[in-house]
Amino acid sequence: MADHGTTWPKAPLSRRSFLKGTAAGAAALTAAGSGAFASRAQASDWSGETLRFMIINPHAGSIKPLSEGFTELTGATVEGVKVPYDQITAQSTLDVMSGTNEIDVFQYWYVDKEALVRDGVLADITDRIAAEEADIDPADFLGALYDTYTLVDDRRYGLPYDGDTHVLFYNKEILDRNGLQPPATWDEYNAVAKAVTDAESANGVYGALLMCKQFPIILCSTYANRLGGYGGDFLDANGAPALTSDAAIGAARTMLEAGPSAVPTPLETEFGNSIPVFLSGGAAMIEFWTDLGTWAQDANQSQIVDKWGVVPMPVAGSNTVNRPAMNAGWSFGVSSGSHNPEMAWEFVRMSSSKDFHVRVLTDNTTGVDPTRRSAMPAYRDFAPLQADAVEQAIDDAFPWPTKPESPKLMQSLTDELGSMMAGDKTVEQAMGDAQASWEDILG
Repeated sequence: MADHGTTWPKAPLSRRSFLKGTAAGAAALTAAGSGAFASRAQASDWSGETLRFMIINPHAGSIKPLSEGFTELTGATVEGVKVPYDQITAQSTLDVMSGTNEIDVFQYWYVDKEALVRDGVLADITDRIAAEEADIDPADFLGALYDTYTLVDDRRYGLPYDGDTHVLFYNKEILDRNGLQPPATWDEYNAVAKAVTDAESANGVYGALLMCKQFPIILCSTYANRLGGYGGDFLDANGAPALTSDAAIGAARTMLEAGPSAVPTPLETEFGNSIPVFLSGGAAMIEFWTDLGTWAQDANQSQIVDKWGVVPMPVAGSNTVNRPAMNAGWSFGVSSGSHNPEMAWEFVRMSSSKDFHVRVLTDNTTGVDPTRRSAMPAYRDFAPLQADAVEQAIDDAFPWPTKPESPKLMQSLTDELGSMMAGDKTVEQAMGDAQASWEDILG
């Protein structure tokens, strides 16, 4: 995810430069034996047609390569419509259910996929995928991304574009001058954060950035990191809410205890306003999407080049296995109201293809994190300091609930966690109320 100081590539994109991408990208394409995408797309001529796609603000930097790539390869005119990440599901649903049908392709958050299918927003593309399975190569997708992002009742409704999870970034200089090490447990995390804040807050440096803005994709990501650390899940093995389990309560308490040591104020801290604080050296730690490392190493926007590190998500309690959460995670799907579903499918297919994925993955303005194993050699060349931690995190990540009711479930949990962080409810009250709300929603 990315949406800060975005700059577009200056040179026009030719077919040759598109396929070549970066030097690392070219090497990866050779290794992967790619090329079916280019010849196939060249056989499709959509000259005179206009394709419109909807995309989240943090992926605004993807609009340029997506549009230029599809125009170059098919002749179509492309228009990207960016919307806030917390509004994209509502905007997509409105476009279809109102009968407006202005958009051909929607970007969607995997957590909301079943709600979008229930409401008839996404078209079933199962047969299209099956017809081109050899080229799409589903086995190439990392971890559980393919099924988690696209599958509903044994049917497919999209293809992965951005493989999101969190890792823990830290500022080496801040930890070193305080005689501290990056934490391996959440208790250590809280202790490190407190030590830094106690020592340096008078100088505007804090122990951690804690993203608790009351959007599900923000606040519940911070909670999910700790839930995974305790070895917990949102739902039990039978699909029932598990928000009052020892792991769920422990995760909430650990998050609450981090608040006093965080950059003021956690309930106002989110994606956009946390990035410049960390990149300017204002915080010792941040749990964040994996592309932060490429920005931290970019001297044009970072004051901490070569001064940062990354480790897996901490563990907690009796759990000893690093278990990151699938925080965010985005696919493209064909709108059920598209005026040209064939062209829309072509765009979805391109956006997820091996060669195009390398193209956007090795460009730090796009906000794209790895989805494909074949892209990892190019990614290691592009982001060597974080590549191993990122691949492990995505491989091992556990998903949030993907029920039709998931938007309501995650909003309810967000509200309760927000009340807890504001001091209006105790941990037990907030999680007990969230449990009762989930039981009521699920019936």
